[in-house]
Amino acid sequence: MLSSSQFLSGSEIRQKFLDFYAQRGHQVLPSASLVPEDPTVLLTIAGMLPFKPIFLGQRTPEFKRATTSQKCIRTNDIENVGRTARHHTFFEMLGNFSFGDYFKEQAIEWGWELSTKIFNLSPQNLVVSVFREDEEAYAIWRDKIGVPEKRIKRMDEADNFWASGPTGPCGPCSEIYYDFHPEKGDETIDLEDDSRFIEFYNLVFMQYNRDAEGNLTPLANKNIDTGMGLERMAQILQKVPNNYETDLIFPIIKTAGEIAGIDYSKAEEKTKVSLKVIGDHVRSVVHMIADEIRASNIGRGYVLRRLIRRVVRHGRLIGIEGEFTTKVAETAIQLSESAYPNVRKREAQIKAELQREENRFLKTLERGEKLLTEILEKKPQQISGVDAFTLYDTYGFPLELTQEIAEEQGITVDVKGFDAEMEAQKNRGREAHETIDLTVQGSLDKLAENIQATEFVGYSEPVTEAEVTVILINGESVDEAEAGNAVQIVLNKTPFYAESGGQIGDRGYISGSDLVIRVEDVKKESDFFVHFGRIERGVVRVGDAVTAQIDRAFRRRAQANHTATHLLQAALKRIVDDTISQAGSLVDFDRLRFDFNCPRALTTDELQQVEEQINIWVAEAHSAQVNQLPLEEAKAKGAVAMFGEKYADIVRVVDYPGVSMELCGGTHVSNTAEIGVFKIISETGIASGVRRIEAVAGPSVLEYLNLRDKVVKELTDRFKVKPEEVADRVTALQGELKATQKQLEAAKAELAIAKSEQLFAEAEAVGEFKFIVAQLGDVEAEALKTAAERLQQKLGAAGAVVLASVPETNKVNFIAVFGADVNKKNVQAGKFIGAVAKICGGGGGGRPNLAQAGGRDSTKLNEALETAHKLLVEGLQ
Repeated sequence: MLSSSQFLSGSEIRQKFLDFYAQRGHQVLPSASLVPEDPTVLLTIAGMLPFKPIFLGQRTPEFKRATTSQKCIRTNDIENVGRTARHHTFFEMLGNFSFGDYFKEQAIEWGWELSTKIFNLSPQNLVVSVFREDEEAYAIWRDKIGVPEKRIKRMDEADNFWASGPTGPCGPCSEIYYDFHPEKGDETIDLEDDSRFIEFYNLVFMQYNRDAEGNLTPLANKNIDTGMGLERMAQILQKVPNNYETDLIFPIIKTAGEIAGIDYSKAEEKTKVSLKVIGDHVRSVVHMIADEIRASNIGRGYVLRRLIRRVVRHGRLIGIEGEFTTKVAETAIQLSESAYPNVRKREAQIKAELQREENRFLKTLERGEKLLTEILEKKPQQISGVDAFTLYDTYGFPLELTQEIAEEQGITVDVKGFDAEMEAQKNRGREAHETIDLTVQGSLDKLAENIQATEFVGYSEPVTEAEVTVILINGESVDEAEAGNAVQIVLNKTPFYAESGGQIGDRGYISGSDLVIRVEDVKKESDFFVHFGRIERGVVRVGDAVTAQIDRAFRRRAQANHTATHLLQAALKRIVDDTISQAGSLVDFDRLRFDFNCPRALTTDELQQVEEQINIWVAEAHSAQVNQLPLEEAKAKGAVAMFGEKYADIVRVVDYPGVSMELCGGTHVSNTAEIGVFKIISETGIASGVRRIEAVAGPSVLEYLNLRDKVVKELTDRFKVKPEEVADRVTALQGELKATQKQLEAAKAELAIAKSEQLFAEAEAVGEFKFIVAQLGDVEAEALKTAAERLQQKLGAAGAVVLASVPETNKVNFIAVFGADVNKKNVQAGKFIGAVAKICGGGGGGRPNLAQAGGRDSTKLNEALETAHKLLVEGLQ
């Protein structure tokens, strides 16, 4: 292991790099979030990603030169983590960037100076590569820097030519490699030899633009993009055999080893791999959670969940029982907080998320491992797609984990079969949903070239004169329509807000000479506002001049509810957690719904504080300020954007100064006092890490309270109590019901035991063994278990009892209790009852002498009991 007093620490390497370039006119910029602005990328995967818009010419840089230490996440080589010397999911990329300023010669000179003068690497240990056609870079290395020709290697395009995509900015690369064994000479240099060479610094010379035909044209402004892997440089300077044993990661490994009671230096290779995986992945999850990523089953949330589960799994492999992730996370936080203060700031969230996911997965592991163990005990050459999908769908066992465990046993998994089962499930899900009618969109696509886009004037004009440009009936374009027809109308101008951003479309009327169309909904298709309604009077024709008028009462309700969602988000951030972010919303005329990322349920006290805060803001009468601003300026001012939403360069900012400022295209009250009053109805969880608040605002509050008052009056009349006594009366009734249920269950249990006494006389014999297979009516599982245990005790060590019951429709309980002599015949209760329950669409398991199971199809119970009878006879012979 390294001694930190002898070598540069990881923190010192990072600081020396940044200081070197700061002294040469580079602006030191903080690391960007692991959640990238680029919607095409799931996570920040490279140091240059935050500057991609600049390199693509989409944004003007504030500085000509910049330098960063960028945290990155990559999971494409996750299976190599811990197995190779330098594969990671989390890593830091040190970089220096030039935006149309210096170019090749300066970048190469500084790269060499930094490597040899600042980090004191011997030139005899350095080899460089260039793109095979880049004579300019080759000459600079040879003539300006003085690198011997034998230590300059020409590489193909696949290795040394960077491109942002099939078209756009691109250019050759030049890399600096460290040679661990220069004594082997220059004649045997093979940069693919990982045991001898490690590439630690990559210089990208962005000098061309590539067109669709593949032609390269020199760029007017040439850029420099470099990357030095901090972990790799630490390995080199700290003289350790791999990146994991540097001071950037090894303290985490050491903490995990101490929890497991393992000395890393004495551990076998398999154990070291698990410790390395824990060390690497814990860094990843700490920074991901600090950047407000929460575990889920989709997107980057799934990446986080998968990494946490791999940490827990590898902890189990090295003998750690119970929770441990928060302990190793504390070490990771300590290592990172000086460079990334947000990890300490988010410490509580990081540990809470880890603890929650670890507990959830430990339960998953316990259930799934039982079934997987049973599968593996059969020594299959391959785990079937059906079994892999059952593990995933029923037990929450990820496919990757099944593959990982199977691989340890030298067994493969039928991934194609798994995918087929997954697709079949998706198809079943599709069949359960209504089909979406796309005829309107299709018709508009055909007409788009001949009609103008709809102009929306509804922010300021509730009524406007307009022209009918399209009439659709059942999605088919027509020239006219008469009273009674359901129609979809497109106008050249409209005051109607179209469903968007969670807010539903306006209601109102389109009218003309002896024409009335009631508008029930409005949707936006491309650039057209489609008004869905029914003609109540007259005839409408394409080209008609009409008056479009919204129902102002409905608009006011929508405005109140939409503004209330903004105030709700602001209150949640202020009172509960400032990292809370919107995950979806619904703004209706009579209610609102707000989904948000939060790892726990809100307390009653928190909900009350949130509600009170919103009503205070309402009473304070904050006026709205609505502006159109450039996106970056709006964000700089603190405007809240919905994560994952795509915004134009110019955005609409709805600001209630000092309270809430959001990017939003919806309709809002001009003053918070117009909301009137706000009331939370419910707070629930709808997905892992996602909560939902439903509420009402404005006139809807009175309607809600009137309904509640009506219910309370009915209860007071029925129970003959005062309103304040209703809760106590209900509690008393619940207590009485619970006591009655207990009495009923006790009676059923006594009946089950009484029936079991009768069954004893009906026991069948197979040689020296006696067994009973029977059904005991509708008794619950615990009573069934008691009856079976009593019967087995009476039968003795050579007795076997299998009982079943149907306590409610389509629910089956099974219990198997076997004596010691039965087990000696290799008849195990756990495996036995699982096979029987499967016939009823269920499963279960347990110990060799006692096991319980359940099923979902009671119609197959007789078949299941017949199978149990047959299996016992065969097993006991």
